[in-house]
Amino acid sequence: MAVSLAVVDTGPLYAAIDASDQNHGRAAKALQDSALRLVIPIMVVAETTYLVGTRLGPRPEARFLAALDELDIIAPAADGWKRIAELVERYKTFPLGGVDASVIALAERLDTDLVLSFDHRHMATVKPSHCAALRLLP
Repeated sequence: MAVSLAVVDTGPLYAAIDASDQNHGRAAKALQDSALRLVIPIMVVAETTYLVGTRLGPRPEARFLAALDELDIIAPAADGWKRIAELVERYKTFPLGGVDASVIALAERLDTDLVLSFDHRHMATVKPSHCAALRLLP
Protein backbone atom coordinates (compact mmCIF):
# COMPACT_ATOMS: atom_id res chain seq x y z
CA MET A 1 0.00 0.00 0.00
CA ALA A 2 1.33 3.43 -0.95
CA VAL A 3 1.68 5.91 1.89
CA SER A 4 0.78 9.56 1.32
CA LEU A 5 2.49 12.42 3.12
CA ALA A 6 0.00 14.65 4.97
CA VAL A 7 0.59 17.85 6.94
CA VAL A 8 -1.56 18.11 10.07
CA ASP A 9 -3.29 21.29 11.25
CA THR A 10 -4.34 22.07 14.83
CA GLY A 11 -8.04 21.18 14.49
CA PRO A 12 -7.65 17.43 13.98
CA LEU A 13 -4.99 17.14 16.69
CA TYR A 14 -7.13 18.96 19.23
CA ALA A 15 -10.32 17.13 18.27
CA ALA A 16 -8.61 13.76 18.63
CA ILE A 17 -7.65 14.66 22.20
CA ASP A 18 -10.99 16.20 23.25
CA ALA A 19 -13.61 13.41 23.33
CA SER A 20 -16.37 16.04 23.59
CA ASP A 21 -15.34 17.76 20.35
CA GLN A 22 -17.89 17.26 17.56
CA ASN A 23 -15.09 16.15 15.22
CA HIS A 24 -13.45 13.74 17.68
CA GLY A 25 -14.29 10.54 15.79
CA ARG A 26 -13.36 11.87 12.36
CA ALA A 27 -10.10 13.30 13.69
CA ALA A 28 -9.07 10.12 15.50
CA LYS A 29 -9.83 8.03 12.42
CA ALA A 30 -7.85 10.33 10.09
CA LEU A 31 -4.86 10.49 12.44
CA GLN A 32 -4.75 6.70 12.71
CA ASP A 33 -4.96 6.08 8.95
CA SER A 34 -2.03 3.79 8.12
CA ALA A 35 -2.05 5.06 4.53
CA LEU A 36 -0.86 8.47 5.77
CA ARG A 37 2.55 9.58 6.97
CA LEU A 38 1.71 12.52 9.19
CA VAL A 39 3.99 15.53 9.65
CA ILE A 40 3.20 18.34 12.05
CA PRO A 41 4.54 21.88 11.91
CA ILE A 42 6.08 22.92 15.24
CA MET A 43 3.74 25.94 15.34
CA VAL A 44 0.76 23.55 15.24
CA VAL A 45 2.23 21.69 18.22
CA ALA A 46 2.50 24.98 20.15
CA GLU A 47 -1.08 26.00 19.33
CA THR A 48 -2.46 22.55 20.17
CA THR A 49 -0.55 22.47 23.46
CA TYR A 50 -1.99 25.85 24.41
CA LEU A 51 -5.56 24.84 23.52
CA VAL A 52 -5.37 21.50 25.33
CA GLY A 53 -3.86 23.13 28.43
CA THR A 54 -6.34 25.99 28.65
CA ARG A 55 -9.46 24.01 27.71
CA LEU A 56 -8.80 20.54 29.11
CA GLY A 57 -6.19 21.09 31.82
CA PRO A 58 -2.66 20.07 32.70
CA ARG A 59 -3.12 16.28 32.68
CA PRO A 60 -4.37 16.07 29.06
CA GLU A 61 -1.70 18.62 28.12
CA ALA A 62 0.99 16.46 29.71
CA ARG A 63 -0.32 13.34 27.92
CA PHE A 64 -0.23 15.21 24.60
CA LEU A 65 3.32 16.40 25.25
CA ALA A 66 4.45 12.89 26.22
CA ALA A 67 3.02 11.50 22.97
CA LEU A 68 4.99 13.93 20.80
CA ASP A 69 8.01 11.64 20.70
CA GLU A 70 5.97 9.35 18.43
CA LEU A 71 5.19 12.13 15.94
CA ASP A 72 7.11 13.64 13.04
CA ILE A 73 7.38 17.32 14.01
CA ILE A 74 9.09 19.77 11.68
CA ALA A 75 10.24 23.34 12.29
CA PRO A 76 10.31 25.87 9.45
CA ALA A 77 13.47 25.92 7.38
CA ALA A 78 15.52 29.12 7.58
CA ASP A 79 13.75 30.58 4.53
CA GLY A 80 10.40 29.17 5.68
CA TRP A 81 9.75 32.06 8.03
CA LYS A 82 9.73 34.48 5.08
CA ARG A 83 7.21 32.26 3.27
CA ILE A 84 5.00 32.10 6.37
CA ALA A 85 5.16 35.90 6.65
CA GLU A 86 4.37 36.27 2.94
CA LEU A 87 1.27 34.07 3.27
CA VAL A 88 0.07 35.97 6.36
CA GLU A 89 0.45 39.26 4.49
CA ARG A 90 -1.14 38.01 1.27
CA TYR A 91 -4.19 36.58 3.07
CA LYS A 92 -4.48 39.26 5.78
CA THR A 93 -8.18 39.83 5.10
CA PHE A 94 -9.06 36.26 6.29
CA PRO A 95 -6.95 36.57 8.47
CA LEU A 96 -4.87 33.47 7.70
CA GLY A 97 -2.53 33.65 10.70
CA GLY A 98 0.92 32.27 11.24
CA VAL A 99 -0.06 28.76 12.29
CA ASP A 100 -2.20 28.11 9.21
CA ALA A 101 0.49 29.71 7.06
CA SER A 102 3.05 27.32 8.58
CA VAL A 103 0.88 24.37 7.53
CA ILE A 104 0.79 25.62 3.94
CA ALA A 105 4.50 26.46 3.90
CA LEU A 106 5.37 22.97 5.14
CA ALA A 107 3.12 21.35 2.53
CA GLU A 108 4.95 23.38 -0.13
CA ARG A 109 8.37 22.47 1.29
CA LEU A 110 7.53 18.76 1.37
CA ASP A 111 5.78 18.91 -2.01
CA THR A 112 2.55 17.40 -0.74
CA ASP A 113 -0.94 18.63 -1.48
CA LEU A 114 -2.56 16.66 1.35
CA VAL A 115 -3.51 18.49 4.56
CA LEU A 116 -5.53 17.29 7.54
CA SER A 117 -7.58 20.29 8.63
CA PHE A 118 -11.10 21.23 9.61
CA ASP A 119 -10.41 24.80 8.44
CA HIS A 120 -11.57 24.12 4.90
CA ARG A 121 -12.69 27.72 4.33
CA HIS A 122 -9.17 29.09 4.68
CA MET A 123 -7.18 26.14 3.41
CA ALA A 124 -9.29 25.74 0.26
CA THR A 125 -8.95 29.42 -0.61
CA VAL A 126 -5.16 29.68 -0.34
CA LYS A 127 -3.27 29.06 -3.56
CA PRO A 128 -0.11 27.12 -2.71
CA SER A 129 3.00 27.60 -4.81
CA HIS A 130 3.51 23.91 -5.64
CA CYS A 131 0.05 22.73 -6.75
CA ALA A 132 -3.31 24.03 -7.95
CA ALA A 133 -5.03 23.42 -4.61
CA LEU A 134 -4.66 21.51 -1.38
CA ARG A 135 -6.52 18.23 -0.85
CA LEU A 136 -8.19 18.46 2.53
CA LEU A 137 -9.04 15.61 4.88
CA PRO A 138 -11.07 14.61 6.79
